[in-house]
Amino acid sequence: MIEFKLPFLGADVDEGKLLQWKIAPGDTVRRGQVVAVVDTSKAAVDVKSWQEGRVFELLAQPGETLPVGAVLATLLEAGESPETAKRTERSERSIRAPEVPAMPVAVHGEPAAPRQPLSARRRISPAARKHAEDHGIDIDSVAGTGPDGAVTLQDVQRLEAKPPAAPPDKHAEMRKAIAAAMSRSKREIPHYYLGETVPMRRAQEWLTAANEKRGITERLLMACLQLKAVALALKKYPDMNGFYLDGVHRPSAAIHIGVAVSLRQGGLIAPAIHDVSDKSLDQLMGDLTDLVKRARAGSLRSSEMTDPTITVTNLGEQGVETVFGVIYPPQVALVGFGRIREMPWAVDGMLCTMPAMTASLAADHRVSDGHYGALFLAEVREWLQRPEQL
Repeated sequence: MIEFKLPFLGADVDEGKLLQWKIAPGDTVRRGQVVAVVDTSKAAVDVKSWQEGRVFELLAQPGETLPVGAVLATLLEAGESPETAKRTERSERSIRAPEVPAMPVAVHGEPAAPRQPLSARRRISPAARKHAEDHGIDIDSVAGTGPDGAVTLQDVQRLEAKPPAAPPDKHAEMRKAIAAAMSRSKREIPHYYLGETVPMRRAQEWLTAANEKRGITERLLMACLQLKAVALALKKYPDMNGFYLDGVHRPSAAIHIGVAVSLRQGGLIAPAIHDVSDKSLDQLMGDLTDLVKRARAGSLRSSEMTDPTITVTNLGEQGVETVFGVIYPPQVALVGFGRIREMPWAVDGMLCTMPAMTASLAADHRVSDGHYGALFLAEVREWLQRPEQL
């Protein structure tokens, strides 16, 4: 028997609300298949299964809020059958399901009692039942105050008179999640910061010429060049790419760059573009456009939330000259790009103006030091001087 659990969805996510199952008992699940949609404080996330098998039981219902690691379903392994498999005894777990009755759970190793409608276990007066039906009230959600917990007409009318509960404040939930992750980052990670002024004339001229050959919808943004430059620099300086977990640095062979996206309703999210070093600039532009669109629509994939091996933030579009970011744990580095501006510049002993920007690095001192970080940042600068090679 295989347990399918709510996966890790980022350092600032410790629970999720199940919105929808994409599978049913008896279905065959393939590795990488989207099996559920889960709502977090930041987005509705398509959750994939990285295990294979046949669905035996769905142990959570849409509407339930579950902690990361909670068992959502069980899968049958090869050779198992529904007749030979043992059904799961649901042990106590942290589940919040607003506006629905609490589910029975196993206590002290005893099997959980089967779910029964509340109406089957309680007395409900005919007047109360009719009034609930006439006014669209779920009778099972009404607490009874009559003898032996019986539901009376007054109980239903009292519930009807209550103002509807205010919807959850998604913005407040997101700010709380961001605060928790960033507080953890500053508390646990010994940051160091570096900045480098990068001349951008060659990159701008190359980008202008390249876009003249493209239609409006196919044109590249400078952000694509920046992402690709970071990815190629990571191949030479891999200690900036990966995670610090359980007191150990774990470099990543894959380069999945988290892109900081500001949301229109407020807040920030940094989902990943996968395998950036292996993609063309046109592929990156397509991926970036799609990612930003889905992030702002609140529809992302679980791998995009959990896979970033480094994060890039670009506040140049907002007019900021320099940004020194906070590392997103368990990553070990963050690169920032400010706006491109005209600056005094010396070329062959002659003073001129140069379009330039500040590239910054926030890095984890447990993994690297300033010398290594400086070499990495210089490598990013050098790649941006050779845009035709990106």
